[in-house]
Amino acid sequence: MSGKAVFGPAFARGFSKAWLIGGYVFLYLPIFALVIYSFNDSPIPNLWAGFTLKWYAALPNDREMIAGLWLSLKTAFFTACGSVLLGTLAAFALVKYRRFTGRTAFSGMVNAPLVMPEVIIGLSLLLMLVSVQRVLGFPERGMLTIWLGHLLLGMAYATVVVQARLQDLNPQLEEAAMDLGAKPHQVFYLVTLPMIAQSMLSAWLLTFTLSLDDVVLSAFLSGPGATTMPLVIFSRARLGLNPSVNAVATIIVLVVSVGVVLASLAIARAERRRSQELAAAARGG
Repeated sequence: MSGKAVFGPAFARGFSKAWLIGGYVFLYLPIFALVIYSFNDSPIPNLWAGFTLKWYAALPNDREMIAGLWLSLKTAFFTACGSVLLGTLAAFALVKYRRFTGRTAFSGMVNAPLVMPEVIIGLSLLLMLVSVQRVLGFPERGMLTIWLGHLLLGMAYATVVVQARLQDLNPQLEEAAMDLGAKPHQVFYLVTLPMIAQSMLSAWLLTFTLSLDDVVLSAFLSGPGATTMPLVIFSRARLGLNPSVNAVATIIVLVVSVGVVLASLAIARAERRRSQELAAAARGG
């Protein structure tokens, strides 16, 4: 019997589905277990002793965790906003201006954080900031220094996402707007920006997530009284986690899931509306 007869299309489809299901189980089963054990009545994380909500009720009294979560959310928000702004400008320069002095060096510096280990980035930033602080007396290690490190990394990711979208745009749309009398800044705000808005939203969500769960850069750049939530969890893991950490993680998973679903629906709706407008314009033409 030939191998083709034994491993037919049905077997290939079943094997592919099995691998896909196995991959999803491997990725999401730990998260599902974390959510379940956040309702565990036992202080031992992996020993089930009944259902309870006491760990959620105790969260408002955990000042260290709440302060770390609030700092992480603020840092992630400002990192995402700054990364999208700088990443969009960098992507626009790389795509729209093919030749300018120092383009190769600029492109290399923008993409360097993507391939450089975070330990190296964190150490180099720490040394630089310490040197600057000795000379100027500023900045003190805290939220600002953490934000600068996260911004450096997030800008590289945002540039890649927005740059990919800019490269796929039809330049004739911008040329048509200029032929109709639009000025360059009007072309950007009225034509280019709406078409890359979805990629900017994707970059915002990506950089927000990267900043929220970053440990390495935060460990190098944090200071007294400025400890992010991942650092709090990491420090507690050395002594043994308790279900309160699971409760915090469950809340974050819920919030992030809702945010991703809403963003996906918004992106899908905008894409649908854009497709309808293009189809209407084609029929009108």
